[in-house]
Amino acid sequence: MKAKKSYGQHFLTNESFASQIADSLISKDHNTNVLEIGPGKGFLTKYLLEKDFTFRAIEADEDMVHYLKKTYPQLEDKIIFLDFLKLSMEKVFDGESFRIIGNFPYNISSQILIKMVNHHDLVPEMVGMFQKEVADRVISPPGSKTYGVISVLVQAFYDGEKVLEVGPENFNPPPKVNSAVIRLTRKKDTTLGCNEKVFRHIVKATFNQRRKMLRNTLKPLVTDESVLSDTYFDNRPEQLSVKDFVYIVRTLEPFLKST
Repeated sequence: MKAKKSYGQHFLTNESFASQIADSLISKDHNTNVLEIGPGKGFLTKYLLEKDFTFRAIEADEDMVHYLKKTYPQLEDKIIFLDFLKLSMEKVFDGESFRIIGNFPYNISSQILIKMVNHHDLVPEMVGMFQKEVADRVISPPGSKTYGVISVLVQAFYDGEKVLEVGPENFNPPPKVNSAVIRLTRKKDTTLGCNEKVFRHIVKATFNQRRKMLRNTLKPLVTDESVLSDTYFDNRPEQLSVKDFVYIVRTLEPFLKST
């Protein structure tokens, strides 16, 4: 028998928090497309179904899919039985944009964010439950110890804010960490101003050696080291904003070695 894949999900049990999360989506327009990731037994789902949303849910656990369809018959044709990381985003609502919401499995929460960022043209808003440490990292400003790759990549396209914090006693099974709900709202202008692929490469490369000055980290990547004479390269990556990284990419791109 093939073993089921476990994503370390902890199911919310606090009705008040579930209601607040469902109310946290800013856009409440008629027929707003909403995708819930990992509904489990539908604790959050039941509140979302009360909204005037065009709603769908994606669930990777076959037992949960059967439970949801039995408990909420209106979900019969609205559940996608699939791992979200394997989902074709363009097919969810036939190419239309959609909001994402959910109590995300902690083991893949960062991967969910990266997939959202890679399809930011389709996802104008996200409300999600994360391990608090991850939530803080996503919305951390430059200069903080938690500011890192995921902070820069998300903040390049989204504005973030914390909605609420949730203790372990509000889940079954209780996680060993605190949790937090954050809301990400896509920026009005998502034109990055540089090559996105190079941007991601530079951000990841510098944070892989976050204690080093950028000049030392980037030296192996360029054909002409003199381009690194700018004072920007005296900084470490956690000191730089998204705009700073864009400036660096635009400065370096003509001198980058082929990868």
